[in-house]
Amino acid sequence: MSEQTSAGPPRSGAPEPQPHVSVLAVGGVVFAVCVMAISGSFHAIAGLSGILSDNFYQSQNDYPFDFDPNVRGWVQMITGIVILAAAFNLFSGRTWARAVAIVVMGFSALENFFFTPYFPFWSAIIIGLDVLVIWSLVMYGHREAHKVYGAPM
Repeated sequence: MSEQTSAGPPRSGAPEPQPHVSVLAVGGVVFAVCVMAISGSFHAIAGLSGILSDNFYQSQNDYPFDFDPNVRGWVQMITGIVILAAAFNLFSGRTWARAVAIVVMGFSALENFFFTPYFPFWSAIIIGLDVLVIWSLVMYGHREAHKVYGAPM
């Protein structure tokens, strides 16, 4: 019998191992997108309320970060729109979308920190959700994006 030789690597018969996809990581991204969509909507609505009504945000005595209500409304509305855009781009599986979402949620947490004297309980909830979203997005890796969405390696 004659032997067949090939220039390629030897075949062992076993298929290539697929990258392990953590259910927690993929579920974390779905959680992050949902929370970002809700948070972005709330930011946009609160910003629109601040723009339309000058009495929506009451002045706080001796608060160094007490801005004009109209300016605060515009900042919140723009932040909400950017959060919504980042949330919808996360499902593309691209690394840039994840990086933008992490940065945007960091700004959201910072904005809500400055918003604390106006609505303390609401701000604390949003800051906590922002931190959870950032954690979820940091735990989600490039391999999972490739496996789940077929994103380019």
